[in-house]
Amino acid sequence: MLGVFVAVVAGSMVAGALRWLAAHPGVVVLLLAAVAGGAGVWAARRRERGQWERARQRGLRYAMPQIDALHHRQFEYAVRDLMRRDGCADAVQVGGAGDNGADVKATDPYGRRWVIQCKHRRAGASGAAVGTPDLHVLNGTGRPVHQGDVVVLVTNGRFTAKAVDFARSQRLHLVDRALLARWAGGSAPLWELLRAVPPPRRPNALS
Repeated sequence: MLGVFVAVVAGSMVAGALRWLAAHPGVVVLLLAAVAGGAGVWAARRRERGQWERARQRGLRYAMPQIDALHHRQFEYAVRDLMRRDGCADAVQVGGAGDNGADVKATDPYGRRWVIQCKHRRAGASGAAVGTPDLHVLNGTGRPVHQGDVVVLVTNGRFTAKAVDFARSQRLHLVDRALLARWAGGSAPLWELLRAVPPPRRPNALS
């Protein structure tokens, strides 16, 4: 019985409120205007946050001591953010178990698909050089599995001579400590720093 009574009272209150609003249409207009105004403010703030984030990414810079201090997973996210800074809006970190040799994927403003493997060395240039075994994995998956147009291995360290020769023979791109310093410092997008990058897939305002 209590439930029925509560339902009756609630229904009566709703009906009374609707009758009052019907008798005062100006109030309805004001309420709708307030809701619309609130939605407009929320949308404007969301746009502002998006603009701020894009500006932050465009201004992103890393010094090599900062990069050396990163955890290897943080290094992957840093590479992702650098790709986003340079105009790859879809750049994503994918490294982890079962990543098939890819830590970051991105599409540049020219439509080229980038597949990037990251090798972080806590000791920087003094750490172990990246050799051909890592490149074998990347070479086996970068194009056939991930459909990459530009397949890259990035390290804050160095590469062995055999790794450099193998990369050249397989059209793989290497980013060593010196090149990473230029890229992370904001001198130019990565595709302007690498040699023999494939031509654009589609026309672009930047072309």
